[in-house]
Amino acid sequence: MKAYVFPGQGAQFTGMGKDLYDASEKARELFNHANEVLGFDITKIMFEGTPDELKQTKVTQPAIFLHSAILAEVMGDSFQPDMVAGHSLGELSALVANKTLAFSDGLQLVSKRAQAMQKACELKPSTMAAVLGLDDNVVEEVCQNTDGIVVAANYNCPGQLVISGEIEAVNAACETLKEAGARRALLLPVGGAFHSPLMEPAREELAAAIESTQFSDPACPIYQNVSTIAVTDPSEIKKNLIFQLTAPVKWTQSVRNMIADGADEFIEVGPGKVLQGLVKKLDRDMKTEKASIS
Repeated sequence: MKAYVFPGQGAQFTGMGKDLYDASEKARELFNHANEVLGFDITKIMFEGTPDELKQTKVTQPAIFLHSAILAEVMGDSFQPDMVAGHSLGELSALVANKTLAFSDGLQLVSKRAQAMQKACELKPSTMAAVLGLDDNVVEEVCQNTDGIVVAANYNCPGQLVISGEIEAVNAACETLKEAGARRALLLPVGGAFHSPLMEPAREELAAAIESTQFSDPACPIYQNVSTIAVTDPSEIKKNLIFQLTAPVKWTQSVRNMIADGADEFIEVGPGKVLQGLVKKLDRDMKTEKASIS
């Protein structure tokens, strides 16, 4: 069974999507439509922008979404998923690819998500840190025993967990984690504490937009970051998507459940190869590949 997976923030690069734009009339239509919906020339930034321009949240999130969703669209009949999943932002790309969301609606939600998260970041100084080489339960326990807000945010693969919260609390947790034997505990170059309680203002703002958006029956199940199991009910998908901003990304658990449910090939749709690497760390014999239109 084929599992198609969609990357999140951090996978962006200058020139992303240009090959799709050049090769496909359908891709050009969708990119041009995106410029109109967003109210700025995102294709120009994607194709020619500097890394700093691409790093702006209002650009990064729509850019990654567009690369993934348009690639899935122009793959045509060769895009045949038995199941899908997306890492954080990638969940919205996955929901467009499996026909739960219309392309325009997905893009609108991504844009609102980016703006809401940016606003939440500006309310309180916050950050994230990658922790390597410790069991998840050790990291969770350190977070629970650290003063202030700091939580496990991204369960990427065994021995690789990202924590998120207030700057002082994250720094304190990193020191304790190093003492507990972490191979590394380093701050990430992000604008805020994604997937933590500090995103509550963004969750509330995005919830209203999600509730008012049409969600259809999907073409195949999605394994969502919040629940980690196969979901096909549109109302359940909505609920999980709303809670995603303040809940951890349970990627390890999602991939394990996809494999348990029969996935024997993972195809990454969008920029980068991060998700293929994470799948391989869970099962080094698993077949992985990069989606393409060739």
